[in-house]
Amino acid sequence: MKYIQSTKVVLGLALTSALALSSCSDDFLKKKQNFNTQTSEIYNYYSAANARISDLYQACNPNIQATRTYQFPSMGNEDEHSQTTEEYTGFSPFVDPQKTLNTISGNAQCPDYFTYAYQRMRNVNDCIEGILAGSLSQEEKDELLGQAYFLRAWCYYYLVRYYGGVPIVDKVQDPVAGSVTPRSSAKACIEFICDDLDKAAAMLRKKTVESRWSTTDYGKVTTAAALALKGRVLNLWASPLFNRDNDAQRWADAYAFQKEALATIDASGFGLAYEGNPGANGRGWAQAFLDLADNKEGLYVTRYNTHLPDQTPDYQRNSLWEQHVRPANTLAGGKEPAASIVDLFPMSDGKRPNSYDGYSKLEASSIPYDAANPYLDRDPRFYRTFAFPGVYWRFQGDPNTGTGETANPYKGDEYILWNYVWYNDPTKYDDPQSGDRWGADNLLGNTKGIYIRKGSDDLDVNATPHYIFNTSGKAIGFRCNQNSTFEIRYAEVLLNLAEAACMTGNMPEAVGQLQRIRARAGYTAENGYGLQSNLSGDQQACMAAILYERQIEFAYEGKRAEDMRRWLLYDGGTGFGAIGAKTLTGWGGNTLTWLGFKSLIGTRRERLEFRLKDQYNYTDGTSGRQWPIKGATPAEREGDNPDPILKKEMTRAERDAYAVDLSENAKKKQPLAEQLAHLKEFYDKYLVRKTKKGDSYDSNNTQLVMTWQPRYYFFGLTQANQDANPTLPQTVGWEDSKSGGSSGAFDPLAE
Repeated sequence: MKYIQSTKVVLGLALTSALALSSCSDDFLKKKQNFNTQTSEIYNYYSAANARISDLYQACNPNIQATRTYQFPSMGNEDEHSQTTEEYTGFSPFVDPQKTLNTISGNAQCPDYFTYAYQRMRNVNDCIEGILAGSLSQEEKDELLGQAYFLRAWCYYYLVRYYGGVPIVDKVQDPVAGSVTPRSSAKACIEFICDDLDKAAAMLRKKTVESRWSTTDYGKVTTAAALALKGRVLNLWASPLFNRDNDAQRWADAYAFQKEALATIDASGFGLAYEGNPGANGRGWAQAFLDLADNKEGLYVTRYNTHLPDQTPDYQRNSLWEQHVRPANTLAGGKEPAASIVDLFPMSDGKRPNSYDGYSKLEASSIPYDAANPYLDRDPRFYRTFAFPGVYWRFQGDPNTGTGETANPYKGDEYILWNYVWYNDPTKYDDPQSGDRWGADNLLGNTKGIYIRKGSDDLDVNATPHYIFNTSGKAIGFRCNQNSTFEIRYAEVLLNLAEAACMTGNMPEAVGQLQRIRARAGYTAENGYGLQSNLSGDQQACMAAILYERQIEFAYEGKRAEDMRRWLLYDGGTGFGAIGAKTLTGWGGNTLTWLGFKSLIGTRRERLEFRLKDQYNYTDGTSGRQWPIKGATPAEREGDNPDPILKKEMTRAERDAYAVDLSENAKKKQPLAEQLAHLKEFYDKYLVRKTKKGDSYDSNNTQLVMTWQPRYYFFGLTQANQDANPTLPQTVGWEDSKSGGSSGAFDPLAE
């Protein structure tokens, strides 16, 4: 067995130590092993071969902790993909008006997603070859190979959605002269991926359909996962990005497969978690992200643990999502959404806000949208996706203990987010670029105007959180967290089927899937689940409704950027002819017009905050900058509190009486609508919504807007890629380093 790193064939990587990273269970892998020194004999022993599979999960599984989007997909962080959407501000390289990506070495080089994918696939191929040649029983081989084929398909899917046709390498190659593989057509790649997924589904059927993985093995892939990923792949192949002529057969194939596969997925124990039990204020939907083992919602998940580096067993795999989204006064950080996504979530009647014209074919709500009070009358998922000033957001722990400074005035199980701000200079009150403001409850300079709450381990939802809250030591805050992340959820299975159903003219069936998604969120049949009445007869409106639903249901799960790419929602697909690529003839030649979607190109995304009204701010330029709390008693802290509201207007208890409690066991027994109306009284008297700088300005302090180039729909190969494999032709529209920088000639869609 040879493990030789090679850039010559764009393959190869010395294997990492095998870690139990697809499961938080110590039983998934008892100890670390280094496979660099092993021979093919390990594949004759189930325990060793199984550990080898665990190593593949470490190398291939999506990882929310990854900072390298080229190695792992977008999963909700503010990465270069999510920053091309309504979810975050900040120009990614793809929409930056001051940067034009190229494939020649330089500062603006197109990201390289190519090399590392093949390094991972070399390991997968080695594993497949070793197991096939080994002496395990056929049942054991099927169990292991099914997982390996799935992971290889996953790696190729990740490549093909960005590059189109890529080299298909299904065997371990030695790095010798002439050992290179040309690019295959996109069609051949899709067929290869689907073939691997068919193998995985068949091989894992006995283990995961006729029976189940053990609880300790939850997180390993299943027949259902293979079928779900294949459904996603077939929809990608049928989408405008790949299907420029809108070939109806592709949609028919996608629909037929997914309709049949759903029965097997259901029979495997998967389903829409908490369907029929939505709970109060979207509680069931929020709970679906928090069940660790045997979570029926999660078809393809990455699992984590709460271990520290010096623990035994000594592998550490923590999810930092909770640490990233919780506010700074809980010993965490805080993630901030763009104002645009806050403003586009549906109203409580399920319709788009009347101020949002992103989907003109969808009916606007009859409920007026109050941007100054954006929490009023919203979709139940709004309250579980965002946190705003004056809402309970409880957790387990007390940040006011330990070696650090006091973090906030509340224990975790009493925590209320009050993140309004005040200024001390009147010239800054309405300056969108000013950071000279101070946040309530010791947030001070580390305040977000709105917080992302999606996927948070809310104590009101989960009474036994999956983190260890630390106030001192190596992992302060929520860092020791084992909540899973979801790459494929059952909700996506339903919405993928809805998409294929819609595009084959089966709109009533598509609407049925939308109704299931909406019912789990808390809508009812009495108002038609908040869906407009013409969706069953209007294909364009139905497809727009599906994309809008995906935008809400999957917010901050890394799905929006891919939906925008595959549906060509940046320019509608009108620019392909200019770069010599296959033009769009389906969908009337413009998906934006067909869907009624308003492009983000030429727009900005800003942030927002809630500041005190002018009369409540400081004007002396100094007051309110410090809250000297270290070592002080609670009474001393309150007496020195710089918050103008608590200093001049009311006590903390009086302010907290305005707070909104989403819990089913809330201290307040008022319906949510009444609580929100009460909070509005506080906002109306004391707060004003302020626009804060989101996307960047140029050197002249002029606001910049998003841009996009048609060639970005498919990436080019970097100069390093072409140098490593001279046989690789460049993607059309990108600079070919082998031809003096002239445009590439490889059409990703050619068959």
